[in-house]
Amino acid sequence: MPENVTAPDRQETQLQSQKSLDSSDWRVCVAPMMDWTDRHCRYFHRLLAPHARLYTEMVTSAALVRGGQLRLLEHSQQEHPVALQLGGSEPQELAEAAVLGARAGYDEINLNVGCPSDRVQAGRFGACLMLEPELVGACVAAMGDALSGTGRPVPVTVKCRIGVDDQDDYAGLQRFTETMLRAGVTVLMVHARKAWLQGLSPKENREIPPLDYARVYQLKREFPELTVVINGGITTVAQVREHLAQVDGVMLGRAAYHDPYLLAQLETALYQAPLLSREAVLERMQPYVESELARGTALKHISRHLLGLYQGQPGARGFRRTLSEGAHLHGAGWSLLEQAIAPTRAAA
Repeated sequence: MPENVTAPDRQETQLQSQKSLDSSDWRVCVAPMMDWTDRHCRYFHRLLAPHARLYTEMVTSAALVRGGQLRLLEHSQQEHPVALQLGGSEPQELAEAAVLGARAGYDEINLNVGCPSDRVQAGRFGACLMLEPELVGACVAAMGDALSGTGRPVPVTVKCRIGVDDQDDYAGLQRFTETMLRAGVTVLMVHARKAWLQGLSPKENREIPPLDYARVYQLKREFPELTVVINGGITTVAQVREHLAQVDGVMLGRAAYHDPYLLAQLETALYQAPLLSREAVLERMQPYVESELARGTALKHISRHLLGLYQGQPGARGFRRTLSEGAHLHGAGWSLLEQAIAPTRAAA
């Protein structure tokens, strides 16, 4: 796309690229989580929630473009709709990485402007980029321009915080959002906490800064054309319903990982799907597990994502213990999963 494309033209191009999508496509999302939302986790979550939008762990543009680590793009066709989250701050490099993602089949390219870790800051990406909205806009515009030539309707989205450090007012988030809109963004995921770039660990940044859902609601009211997805501290079906009355979508993070059956409950509550039993979910997981074992994947890489399936249920501790103690052993296979289910049956 020519460099002299205007902001309205760029946004129209993005809107055209999303003509087969609407805000309901982001109604329920599972957040990108480093070291957690790998391809095995995403396959499991897809069984629980056929309508949810899934996200990869953050992949740096440098790893794909300069490092040639295209294995990081591996995913199953059963995962769709699935988004690739990128980390970076160099527009041309991000554009090249976005095209690689589109060619690999991803349904969305998401830019990380929310992670506050020191390692991410050192690479000049993540939450620190909220202090440089024009750079983020340039990155998003470059990605959108590059993707427009791929022939696939792949939207570029952004995941951010409500602010960083002392930039803690609605006006800052408002300016950031206006810049994203000019760059062509039509979907914004907002973690409803600000981030402290110094002095707090990533874990503390998920817990200590107070949640401000009202600020995200205000953003949606002011920018009704923008698909707004809220993230942060959401743990129940009732809370999801409350947020969906104000914004377009909800993004679940650790709640979806530690209590994954919540995804199945949401599928029933929001889409009227029959509620699968936990054991039925595991039965549907069996062909995938056996296929992965046959290709040399160790069971522990898959079973670690299943540990929370019986969260809060009788026999949950025995289920977790059996998997934790046995999955790393040589030759561990599906029979271990059958053993793990036994305590839950006995406690029922």
